[in-house]
Amino acid sequence: MTTTRPIDNRSWNCHPFFARPSRRGDVFAFGADSGAVGYSSHGDVLVNQTVDGVDLGVIWDEAATAMAAWNKQRSALAALISYPTVNVGDAIPQTIGGDHFEDASEFGEPTGIRAEPDALILGYDFRDKDLASRFTWKFLRSASAEQVRSVINRAIEADNRLVTGSLLRQLFTPTSRLNEMGQTVYGLYNGTDGMVPPSYAGQTFVSSNSHLLVSGNAALDPGDLVNAINQVTSKGFGVDGSSRLIVLCHPNEAEIVSTFRAGIETNGIESKYDFVPSSSAPAYLSAENVVGQVAPGEYGGLEVLGSFGPAWIVPSYYLPAGYVAVVATGGPNSNRNPVAFRQHVNPAYQGLRIIPGRDQRYPLQDSFFQRSFGTGVRYRGAACVVQIKASGSYTTPTWAWN
Repeated sequence: MTTTRPIDNRSWNCHPFFARPSRRGDVFAFGADSGAVGYSSHGDVLVNQTVDGVDLGVIWDEAATAMAAWNKQRSALAALISYPTVNVGDAIPQTIGGDHFEDASEFGEPTGIRAEPDALILGYDFRDKDLASRFTWKFLRSASAEQVRSVINRAIEADNRLVTGSLLRQLFTPTSRLNEMGQTVYGLYNGTDGMVPPSYAGQTFVSSNSHLLVSGNAALDPGDLVNAINQVTSKGFGVDGSSRLIVLCHPNEAEIVSTFRAGIETNGIESKYDFVPSSSAPAYLSAENVVGQVAPGEYGGLEVLGSFGPAWIVPSYYLPAGYVAVVATGGPNSNRNPVAFRQHVNPAYQGLRIIPGRDQRYPLQDSFFQRSFGTGVRYRGAACVVQIKASGSYTTPTWAWN
């Protein structure tokens, strides 16, 4: 006589509404709505381990654990420019600071601080993305555990490219769009949508002021970096200890920046600052003395090549060649970062999730990797992008890696 045991209804990190029954000798009862009648025993299993003897359930558990660990450490590059939120949009002042004390009088009332009049309603879009892994039972029977794990690793790498690429594209893309609530999702100030940056420290701006610039030369020169830095700091970003100016660029541009020296011309433009290697730079001989603090070798998990004036140079192959971006960052996942990383309000739908497919008894055979998120610029003046080209207007880069 065959005995039954209850279905294991444990809740898995990968999805709260899918339960994976336990294996090895358990007998599972299915209701009429499931399309199955009677009992399915362990004798029905087509394949339960890889060719090298690793239980498929163990690999599934490893995948769920890997998803949980991955969600705790977003890409360092994405974290430095973004802030995680569940909001559809926010009303955010586009300047930081600007309030002033006044002389107190014996009978008068001081000026009150009220909600910022220059707050801008900024929307963030949202979309669902997924990817499937599909194994036949014959493949699983003949595959090694490493072959199966490699598919999971590829999905994690694809998620990294998806999230990091989307946040970077938001930073480099000038066009606006609407989210599902009809709110405008903005890019950086582009000088064409009629929006005037708010005044800061006595400075006023015009609607043509853009944070998406063209160098006017076929090669990067020191003036391009100085102009981009000034665009950001003139709006009040990267000017105090709570934020840091970084230059995000492809290693090709970083190599050019490393040649800049104060008083020396590059492309006919005299450099205002010296490039100074970071503390992790290879040893070198120099007759010059460094005055001031040397940039650290690492910031937010990313390599720092060196400094140019007030900005640290952070090279990455994730960045498009032919562009440089000066960003005021508050650090990883800071609310002062320029781009929003919107996730679902329900924590169960946040992060990268692995979901069993149609047959939950054998989830590896047909499983889904799923990510839901959106982006949008929070501070339109907190970054400035320069495209390196001789003439013409700014064009959005083409991303070869995503």
